[in-house]
Amino acid sequence: MATVSLTGASKEDAATVFGVLRTAFPTDRPADDVPQEQPGDRAAVWTAEFEPTQEWIPTDPIPLEGSVSATLQGGYVAVGQLREALGVTFAVDEQGTASGDQEQEVDLRLTSKR
Repeated sequence: MATVSLTGASKEDAATVFGVLRTAFPTDRPADDVPQEQPGDRAAVWTAEFEPTQEWIPTDPIPLEGSVSATLQGGYVAVGQLREALGVTFAVDEQGTASGDQEQEVDLRLTSKR
């Protein structure tokens, strides 16, 4: 399993990113679970867990309204597969990484492919 956390995005863009990952990999969220806005001044953070598999279904590029900050956290193979799936659909700019013995955290900025 790997955790994906999204920030700095509209709920529509968050739903788009999670929809792409849900198409490619099993998740802990039901299909009808979509990001919701929360009242108040705090920035929203949407999180879901995915089970990357060797075989996944790539999707065509899908536009985003703006940019999305994504943090991927989990085992090296799982994080790599999530990043690869996101890179097929969105332009991906790696913002930073932190590595441990068995886990990796990668911060990405996702935008529409041009």
